[in-house]
Amino acid sequence: MHSSLREEEWATWLRAAIAGDGAAYQRFLQAVTPFLRSMARKRCESFGAAASEAEDVVQEVLLAIHLKRGTWDPARPLGPWLSTIVRNKMIDTMRRRGRQVVVPIEDVIETLEADEQADDLDHLDIERLLARLKDPQRDIVQSISVRGTSIRDTASRLNMSEGAVRVALHRALKTLAALYRSDNL
Repeated sequence: MHSSLREEEWATWLRAAIAGDGAAYQRFLQAVTPFLRSMARKRCESFGAAASEAEDVVQEVLLAIHLKRGTWDPARPLGPWLSTIVRNKMIDTMRRRGRQVVVPIEDVIETLEADEQADDLDHLDIERLLARLKDPQRDIVQSISVRGTSIRDTASRLNMSEGAVRVALHRALKTLAALYRSDNL
């Protein structure tokens, strides 16, 4: 059926529905729903939304048509009125969704695997740099920075004052930074 003939048939049914014909309203909804679903899918695609959101948009559009059917001007074409409702409901959906980005799980798995490999390399780099420190600096950095032990506990274990541990940690970190810069030039 040609688009304008189809829309005129829908308009006839909607006019009858507004006048109280429940059967005409049922025919209108059954006929227009596939068209709305197609429009919603296209809008989701153009807005970068997940295709799964199209059905939610369709349900909201059908509800809006039901609630606002009395606002349609029967002297005007039905298609633009329907398109406007779909567009507005799509915009509402995008606003509620915010700036979320849908990423396929396969992409995330690849990223996580790459991160694990990078973590392994980082751990090797840390061990290599720590090996270049002298004791007790190496022990202090490993204790506080790597294992997360407090300065107080580290000082107690090494029989040092907390101030001496802080000074040694500061000097060790400064040395590590210099070693890292010289290795990465």
